[in-house]
Amino acid sequence: MDQAAKPHHLIDSKSGFNRETKTFHSLRPSIHLPPQHIPLSAAEYAFSLRLLNSPWQHLDSLAFINSSTGQRVSFSEFISKTQTLASYLQSVIGLSKGDTAFVLSQNLVQVPILCFSLLSLGVVISPANPLNTDSEISRLIQQCNPVIAFSTSSSAHKLSNITTLRFKTILLDSPEFDSMTTSSPPIQKLDHVEVRQSDLAAIFYSSGTTGTVKGVMVTHRNLMANVAGAYATERKSPAVLLCAVPYFHMYGYSFILKSVALSECAVVMERFDLRKMVRAMEEFRVTHLALAPPLLVAMAKNDDVTGGCDLSSLEEVVCGGAPLGKDVISAFLARFPRVAILQGYGLTESTGGVFRTWGAVESVHWGAAGKLSAGFEAKIVNPDTGDALPPGKQGELWIKGPAIMKGYVGDPEATSTTLVADGWLRTGDLCYIDEEGFLYVVDRLKELIKCKGYQELMNCFVHIHYEGSSCRAGTCASISSRDS
Repeated sequence: MDQAAKPHHLIDSKSGFNRETKTFHSLRPSIHLPPQHIPLSAAEYAFSLRLLNSPWQHLDSLAFINSSTGQRVSFSEFISKTQTLASYLQSVIGLSKGDTAFVLSQNLVQVPILCFSLLSLGVVISPANPLNTDSEISRLIQQCNPVIAFSTSSSAHKLSNITTLRFKTILLDSPEFDSMTTSSPPIQKLDHVEVRQSDLAAIFYSSGTTGTVKGVMVTHRNLMANVAGAYATERKSPAVLLCAVPYFHMYGYSFILKSVALSECAVVMERFDLRKMVRAMEEFRVTHLALAPPLLVAMAKNDDVTGGCDLSSLEEVVCGGAPLGKDVISAFLARFPRVAILQGYGLTESTGGVFRTWGAVESVHWGAAGKLSAGFEAKIVNPDTGDALPPGKQGELWIKGPAIMKGYVGDPEATSTTLVADGWLRTGDLCYIDEEGFLYVVDRLKELIKCKGYQELMNCFVHIHYEGSSCRAGTCASISSRDS
């Protein structure tokens, strides 16, 4: 029975708790996904949302900007490049539905072009951290079994000893790749590929609940559900998003699809540097910023960085990786009083955010990870008895919804431990949901690698480079830092 058919008198109007089933339901506006039997890729779905919902459908609006070079890609160019690249990969390289492509790259404008092309072909994307060691990369490749790799001139050497690829490694920052996206006329007309929503779309890497890195299988419908839950307000001009989060991480990857679906202009930073980020925000009049706590702390407390810069365009900050303290939020709002801070909770296994705060009123619930997102259900389960608990009681958080992963690659035991009866995902997090429906993360049920997520993201952003291969922490805006 879907949520609309449930007896609403049993669901508390503040917490969303159903006292009969002991399940929490989302009180957000419902999301509407296409019927599951309709063939549709996540890329096609994102494009369709843009055409259906965007007042800026004209194709000359900007899609992506390289913050370092100033390179601009309009939506018409983006669509053309993705189609041309897909045709090349299909007719010249020989990629076909079900193949896997390993992507080892920092954030580049070329990455969204590649991702949309691969999704449209039904090719599975497997992105990884370019600062992983050679041995770590080798283990990831053993898991996802790719036929081709895409990398950059600075990272490709880490793939030199990989002998299992069917095709050569292609460099995203090379003239060769540019020519693949701009052939005119196209090499050959693209043969239509029927991609089903249940087909595998991507493999991300997560420590799961055991601390060992696993490949998380995400379907096209999982990604579609994540995009459908994107929050868009009525605007007089397109939003400008600066995503200071790596695209190889689910937190960052989700913004690739969302920015297209919402017709946002995405400012892409190849390397994360705080001062350069602030200058880019000023230059490109950034309205929305996605980052990790260390960067927000620096913006809140370091006048040397933000002083003298006009950041009046900034409207909203999405912050993930670890909980923000009351003092940090207060300091940030004192400096940027008109900016809303959004936090939340999610996992790679849930394809992003499950709980989120929306707007200024919800953001001042100190320590809360937000309210249940549309399309999701949640339970708080007593780990000893298995009984579902009411608001205010601590237990393990279980979640359910259309964005929950398909499972772990080649690991049925871990899959069956994490995904239990009726589609529930056990998070391994000790939490409670209060009488108003806000989630609070208390601890991990098992002491694994807790809090490493905060340190990884601090290394990743404060020291400019991407760091670490797996991590875990309590709350975040779009995804838990359990993920690699």
